[in-house]
Amino acid sequence: MGSNAHQDVLDAFHRLYYDLRERTRENNSWLGVKIWKCPLDLWVYQELLYRVRPDLVVETGTYKGGSAYFMAGIFDLMGYGRVLTVDVDEDGDRPEHDRIEYVTGSSLDPAVLAQVREEAARNKTVLVILDSDHHCDHVLAELREYSGIVTPGSYLIVEDTNINGHPVRAEYGPGPREAVDIFLADARDFVPDAACEKFLLTWNAGGYLRRVGRPAGR
Repeated sequence: MGSNAHQDVLDAFHRLYYDLRERTRENNSWLGVKIWKCPLDLWVYQELLYRVRPDLVVETGTYKGGSAYFMAGIFDLMGYGRVLTVDVDEDGDRPEHDRIEYVTGSSLDPAVLAQVREEAARNKTVLVILDSDHHCDHVLAELREYSGIVTPGSYLIVEDTNINGHPVRAEYGPGPREAVDIFLADARDFVPDAACEKFLLTWNAGGYLRRVGRPAGR
């Protein structure tokens, strides 16, 4: 089977998985907490957490707190690490965990940005995950504001690059994938890491961005 045929099969499965949302993407949990992530991406996340060993993960887009809870559990196993997660909505049902700090507000609000930068400055290694408003202008603004706190050798992950026809939700309009393309045209210190797409099905294709440079030692 040629490469084009492989891609056609992969795209068809991707769309099927995405469209059967009540069975697949909207029917997942981590230790009882709803989590809206592709399980294969979560596996990659735990590999990155172990390899990069960030002291702090900054996440925009908390939703029910499932991904923050997942990463906090991985940090429990590793013995260190914290998650600072930002969302415009407050939700009292999110899981409590000593390694999670919830911040309520827009990820682009100056007060929120100041809090995030202050916290990041206290940590040696920082990894960032962007998963809030998926419109291109918002994601691009996040990329420009949050890229500076990512430490060399760590990652800036842009989620849901699959929307706007890549290959799902063709009707969405410019989103994360388009924002990444614009960002990378000027950002010389970030490169996509295709190795993070090894399971073929990912919601973040082209969005695993590694900051080049020498990783911080521990």
